[in-house]
Amino acid sequence: MGLVNNPLHLLKVGLNNTFEGKEAWQIVTLTTTVVLTTVWLYDFLFQDESIIQRGKKTVFRIAKRIPAVRKKLEDELANISQNFEDDVKERTKDLVYIRSLPLKGLAKEDILNYLQQNLNLGDYNWKGGLVSGAVYYFNNDLIDLVSDVYGKTSYTNPLHPDLFPGVCKMEAEVITITAGLFHGDENVCGSITSGGTESIIMACKAFRDYAREVKGIKKPEIVVPVTVHSAFDKAAQYLGLKVRSIEVSTQTYQVDMRSFRRAINGNTVLLVGSAPNFPYGTMDDISAISELGLKYNIPVHVDSCLGGFLSCFMEDAGYPIPLCDFRLPGVTSISADTHKYGFTPKGSSVILYREKKYRHHQYTVTTDWPGGVYGSPSIGGSRPGGSIAVCWATLLNFGKEGYVEATRNIIHTTMYIEKGLRRMKGIFIFGQPVTSVIALGSEDFEIYRLSTALKERGWNLNVLQFPSGIHLCITHMHTQPGVADKFLEDVKSSLTEIMKNPSEPVEGKMALYGVAQQLPDRSIVGDFTRLFLDSMYYVPPKNNETV
Repeated sequence: MGLVNNPLHLLKVGLNNTFEGKEAWQIVTLTTTVVLTTVWLYDFLFQDESIIQRGKKTVFRIAKRIPAVRKKLEDELANISQNFEDDVKERTKDLVYIRSLPLKGLAKEDILNYLQQNLNLGDYNWKGGLVSGAVYYFNNDLIDLVSDVYGKTSYTNPLHPDLFPGVCKMEAEVITITAGLFHGDENVCGSITSGGTESIIMACKAFRDYAREVKGIKKPEIVVPVTVHSAFDKAAQYLGLKVRSIEVSTQTYQVDMRSFRRAINGNTVLLVGSAPNFPYGTMDDISAISELGLKYNIPVHVDSCLGGFLSCFMEDAGYPIPLCDFRLPGVTSISADTHKYGFTPKGSSVILYREKKYRHHQYTVTTDWPGGVYGSPSIGGSRPGGSIAVCWATLLNFGKEGYVEATRNIIHTTMYIEKGLRRMKGIFIFGQPVTSVIALGSEDFEIYRLSTALKERGWNLNVLQFPSGIHLCITHMHTQPGVADKFLEDVKSSLTEIMKNPSEPVEGKMALYGVAQQLPDRSIVGDFTRLFLDSMYYVPPKNNETV
């Protein structure tokens, strides 16, 4: 390119002419350098992570490139992977693995026999109420009902509304019923999804697309408490969202509203609060978040996946809580899992919107496909009509009185256990539980020791981190006679033993969990997790094939 046609040269000449001085180009260059440096420094200093955190990560990342360190890490990961695999081998050592399709179909009796062997693998008595969450209700009469309903609807698919209009009608009725429970008006709408994670992803998609079309936002961000369900992080990974995670108060374990407010900017497409959150069972100040949504014209999502089908009945059960539903004018969507305290079989949740304009952005529509115009409301194309039908049937089976009674029993049991725990020395409860989750920590000993001690007594609790803790999610299973007292007695006796030597370090797998919290590079923890997930798919080598 000739000098005369060089755009940089032309720009330089133009600037010199403009400033009428030989130093104009140097002035602009220096100014540009200063501006860019200032922007870089601002981005470097003011990030979600502190300089110290980023420094630790950088050192760890560099250290991993050293051959000896990398070899050590690879060896440790191989050992961990082998341990996970050995656990599966030990658990299934007496069972048959089916590696290939049988030449001839198996008899019903043989299939049911293999099924029962697989179902017997669990180590915990969840029917007896010794497990945190996971299974929220168990009743043979209800199982008979949903089995009959699913048997009649197992091959239905609402993707084909012309073939199965009755399934679509049942879904619409579930949405209408649920909208009423959360004090929605005639405009509130929604969909049934496969679970809380899909409900959350759908909400994030709807508001991302709404903001892009209506507000022109191309770099969407969501503001959430750090305690919000990890499904929001999954949604962000899938949908290209930036998550601004806000810390919670160390006294209340509710999101810090001052920091929450400061995180809002021109790219914010959604504000989120939990009612309640999973780790501690505390509820964010949904009313304050609703007000921010109205002030800045930003949608507000209330994640009630865990306790929504308790909170909507608690006032009638005699345990009123702060508003966290559509009675707050800023709330634009709510997610609530029917398969938790709605007591439906696994595989159903509800996502609700204040107006149809939001649900329209949840939909996926393809108009130019050779296969025809295609539209689906949620992630799945084909959806199991049987899951919708059993959700519908379960709601009708309980009725409002049934749910109010169950809620009363669950909340009463939660408060009974909480009261008993608060009397014990050596432990504390995180914040104030609002529905059914009680989280425990300790300033006197490694709390994971209590988890290990309770495991030896048959209990399975959830493990928390940042800070270390454990929690019990009370379900209808825990309302059975004697279960709550057994838990309190087992905690008390475990504490008696632990407090004889409170400084003793935690051992076993819980020690690994504790060490993992200290790693500055969380990618190593991610590697652990991937190896654990791999172990779920373990099948022995072909030479061990027995069928």
